[in-house]
Amino acid sequence: MRLGIRLLFAFFVINGIAAFFVLRVFTAEIKPSVREVMEDMMVDTANLLAELASDDLATGRLQGGGATSAFARQVRQYASRPVDAAIWGFAKQSLDYRIYVTDAAGRVLFDSENQAVGQDFSQWRDVARTLRGEYGARMSRETPADDASGVMHVAAPIQVQGRIAGVLTVAKPVRTVQRFIDRAERKVLMGGLLLLALSAAVGVAVTLWMVWNVRRLRDYALSVQGPADGEHDTAAPTALAVPSVPGELGDLARAMDRMRARLEGRDYIEGYVRALTHELKSPVAAIRGAGELLQEDLPAADRAQFATQVVQQSERLQRLVDRLLELSKLEQRQHAEARHPVALQDCARTAIAHTQARAAQRGVVLALAGQGVSGPWEAELITLALTNLLDNAVDFAPEGSTVQVALDGARAVVQDAGPGVPDYALPRLGERFFTTARPNGERSGSGLGLAIVRRVMALHGGHMEVRNTLPGLRVELVFPA
Repeated sequence: MRLGIRLLFAFFVINGIAAFFVLRVFTAEIKPSVREVMEDMMVDTANLLAELASDDLATGRLQGGGATSAFARQVRQYASRPVDAAIWGFAKQSLDYRIYVTDAAGRVLFDSENQAVGQDFSQWRDVARTLRGEYGARMSRETPADDASGVMHVAAPIQVQGRIAGVLTVAKPVRTVQRFIDRAERKVLMGGLLLLALSAAVGVAVTLWMVWNVRRLRDYALSVQGPADGEHDTAAPTALAVPSVPGELGDLARAMDRMRARLEGRDYIEGYVRALTHELKSPVAAIRGAGELLQEDLPAADRAQFATQVVQQSERLQRLVDRLLELSKLEQRQHAEARHPVALQDCARTAIAHTQARAAQRGVVLALAGQGVSGPWEAELITLALTNLLDNAVDFAPEGSTVQVALDGARAVVQDAGPGVPDYALPRLGERFFTTARPNGERSGSGLGLAIVRRVMALHGGHMEVRNTLPGLRVELVFPA
């Protein structure tokens, strides 16, 4: 499972569990909280009305339904009052309190709804506990199987001369506040779902940010790694810039960069020493052999032959050292330095001028066609790359043939009329110290010319394409437009 999927899965599991429990707690607390507030207000109401009813209870005016009681008359007038109140978006058009009064024995003396006058309520929790001097309240259902039909009863003692002479109970149906409970639950649920969605969006954003930065680190690590076992090192890769990421990931990126620099330095020296040692063996052995023979008494012709061999192998060593120094400098650079636009045609003309004398010695004609374009390139490096291509082409071109330099837009093509190279060798062209036999059977090249060309193109963000044309070899330099 990929890192991003794992992070998202873990985040959604944690977020989902947390949201489930939070929403469950909130929705479970709404109903009892509303009922607790409702009960608190009913306690105040019951005690206030108990004080108002105490005189009528003491004088007996509440007996028989309270026909002569001012308190009973006022309560009935309250029940019949018209009301139209807008409470936080809900319309209230009825008064819902039911009020009844019992004597000290628990018998109902007055009922605002005239339903229970004369009944014995002494066994009801609200009346029984209040008569004992305790707090009396109860919840009863009008329909036993319907929780929404519950009615809350809160009682208060009616005191006459310091003793409990009766009980006043205020009753209110729970359904009158159920709509407030339902609306609060809906709001909590919608708010919770919105919070869950926002949390999910944040989780996705954080996961994408994390995965993006980790992938940048991965790409950076891949850009600086050396070739895998069995692969040919065709050119030193251009490493990506150190990713600019915050926190611990940034520390990791900088640590990777420092490690890369140390490893590159060690691998660079190790690889070059190994390859250079291999390439120096042949010319050094030839020079040593010729030198040993020159110490003997030889005919003039043989002496001249061996002296010429010493000079040729020394020149080969000199070319190898020069090319190696050029490539070493290029591989330590990260990009080309372009101070002003450079014309491909100017670079091609300079390269032809540098190669003209050598081409004339071999009887090869150099020709330039096309205009090319100008671009933000480094003129010295472009000229160096074209000069190396022309040197290779002159080595392979037969006497009397033409080496063509063709410019087309941001492309420069060097075409010779030589035998080309074997197909198996095409992928390795540009590898350090890799050479193919010249038409005369010699392997006089250093194997660094095309490596320099490939590195120059990498510094400019371009690439080199090579293919056989039968006859000849076509090398195309493609610069970014």
